[in-house]
Amino acid sequence: MNHSLLRRMWSSRMLYLMLLPGLAFYAVYKYGPMFGAVIAFKDFNIGLGVWDSPWADPWYSHFLYFYESPYFTKLLSNTLLISLYKLLWGIPPGILFAILLNEIRLLAFKRVVQTITYLPHFLSWVIVYGMLLVLLSERTGLVNVWLKENFDATVPFLTSIDWFRTVLVGSEIWKEFGWNAIIYLAAIAAIDPSLYEAARSDGAGRLRLIWHVTLPGMRSVIILLLIIRLGNILEAGFDQIFIMYNVQVYPVADILDTFVFRTGLEQFNFSLASAIGLFKSLIGLVLVVWANRVARRWGDGIW
Repeated sequence: MNHSLLRRMWSSRMLYLMLLPGLAFYAVYKYGPMFGAVIAFKDFNIGLGVWDSPWADPWYSHFLYFYESPYFTKLLSNTLLISLYKLLWGIPPGILFAILLNEIRLLAFKRVVQTITYLPHFLSWVIVYGMLLVLLSERTGLVNVWLKENFDATVPFLTSIDWFRTVLVGSEIWKEFGWNAIIYLAAIAAIDPSLYEAARSDGAGRLRLIWHVTLPGMRSVIILLLIIRLGNILEAGFDQIFIMYNVQVYPVADILDTFVFRTGLEQFNFSLASAIGLFKSLIGLVLVVWANRVARRWGDGIW
């Protein structure tokens, strides 16, 4: 380190001091706990602690146990299916809503609509599930009361394996599409206005402006968010599913995260739970690298 660099750092010492709390937070709460992942390769004993617990024999025994267990295929397929449904059905509403908001010229109406659609994002899944019970409960839900009165039939939306994923994905879309639109609106705001003027001078209408200017201007943000979502493809939404699922829908609702919860905190098998967590992280890392390489071919990669 040369003297000029040291002098520059000393001249900005107050900025570096302000940086220290943030670095300490990440060191203690983000990077420090990562060393605990070593228990995935040990037969962890809570009485002996992380470092004194014996190593597993072979070191990959917990990964092998999970792979050979009868739950592996079902858990992985449920997790991937729910994540893919959320990915495929969850991204387009945010894009479409941002474009529609951008086309609204009445500013007061636009702000009211934005505020109303943002609000569900701040609701906890407990509250959302309470609302779903009021609407979809088979005995007292408003929808089923109406179906009973008009068609003498009810639908077990919350306890049927045929309906559970639909309700799961639908409630996620309703809760988040307004919030997701914020990022797309920011991308639209960054588009050069001269592109719209040039397109209008060529006779482009609103639909052509959206197709040839707005959507291409949003492309890099859409790809960025897609890469991030792919990295979390095995994160199907623990909070939501843990609150909404029940024994009747286990075949289609039980995912890796809920299995980790039962294995780690209810059965105290921390090594197996940690091994499943590492497996998820590895798959996510591979998918992010792959998606970024594909995106770079279009010139929109993250790195």
